Amino acid sequence: MEETKTTYRPTIEAVEAAAEKLRGVATVTPLISNMRYSKQFEANIMFKREDLQQVRSYKIRGAYNKMSSLTEAEAEKGIVCASAGNHAQGVALSCKLLKIKGTIFMPSPTPNQKVEQVKMFGEDYIEVVLVGDTFDDAYHAAMEDCERLIKAFIHPFNDKKVIEGQATVGLEIIDQTEFHPIDYVFVPIGGGGLSSGLSSVFKLLSPQTKIIGVEPKGAPSMLTSIRNNKNTELEEIDSFVDGAAVKRVGDLNFAICKETLHRVVTVDEGKICQTILDLYNKEAIVAEPAGVLSLSALEYFKEEIKGKNVVCVISGSNNDITRTAEIKERALLHADLKHYFIVKFPQRSGALRDFVVDILGDTDDITHFEYTKKANRENDVAVVGIELKSPNDLEPLITKMKRHNFYGDYLNDKPDLFQFLV
Repeated sequence: MEETKTTYRPTIEAVEAAAEKLRGVATVTPLISNMRYSKQFEANIMFKREDLQQVRSYKIRGAYNKMSSLTEAEAEKGIVCASAGNHAQGVALSCKLLKIKGTIFMPSPTPNQKVEQVKMFGEDYIEVVLVGDTFDDAYHAAMEDCERLIKAFIHPFNDKKVIEGQATVGLEIIDQTEFHPIDYVFVPIGGGGLSSGLSSVFKLLSPQTKIIGVEPKGAPSMLTSIRNNKNTELEEIDSFVDGAAVKRVGDLNFAICKETLHRVVTVDEGKICQTILDLYNKEAIVAEPAGVLSLSALEYFKEEIKGKNVVCVISGSNNDITRTAEIKERALLHADLKHYFIVKFPQRSGALRDFVVDILGDTDDITHFEYTKKANRENDVAVVGIELKSPNDLEPLITKMKRHNFYGDYLNDKPDLFQFLV
């Protein structure tokens, strides 16, 4: 039931028709110049605030446009979708607005907050089914249900009507910058629905604008596919940026993006986390990891974008507060301010005090400590996490640990062990 043709490109007429369907359903989100980012990069940096949609992401655009195009018979049978978050909310709200019954499959580990949001938007028109451990498990279960009951499947990105709905973001940006031609647009890439739709609009109406697609470093499915010149499924991904972590982009989306994107870049997950914290602390904007991909990439283009008009799409704000500790941890690790060691403690009284007094600097902070005392050993070991004020403090710390025979091992560069700590 998925679209598989690769010659499709949305027309302006189709996108304008989608915009008309979305009138009163999707918010025409503001495009706002940001003073702090503009000063930092010596450019006119504008935020396209898709996080301000009712469902807190742009996903309502594609979901509603697709579902409103169903035939009466298709709508009567109901729809099926699979999602771990934003797409589910867009589909749920569309079900309620269009009075279409829907079954939404979500992975069992999906945070309860997201499940409750989906139920709130869909009310009595949707049923949430929690199944499997991953999105792929939920997707396969959804497709089985879809084929068994002959229902329409609402794909999150690999669908013409979904792409045309997401493309309305690009149409709005051009309308909102009529007298200020845009030099760059930075857009996040997950499955490719937003990037393929938006870039198609700019290719037709503002071909001089450079569209930069941004992916998380741990899930570079579009970049890998473009480099291979064929849609390529990744064997493994880091699912932290859940709104943009897919093993394979859509066939339709890939075919469009390889022709319309100026560049695709990846951003480290730690950098993404720091951007989330900065945006919250300095701008009072709550954004999810995928929502800040566009901003996180600006540093790589700081010379190129000087004096230019630049748009960054803030794609969503469905961030789970329970992830705050992990977000801070990843940001500190990326900045080389958080370090984990195996520390050897001699079996004598005062050893821990000596470590704190003689080894740690005045501004160093122990944030993690796991210690088990063993009998009949000269030294016991502990796993110790230390937060530094400056990356330059690391080498002096290691030197002192070695000099006083406390050093056991450094764990940050040992991923097989490190994954159990972060």
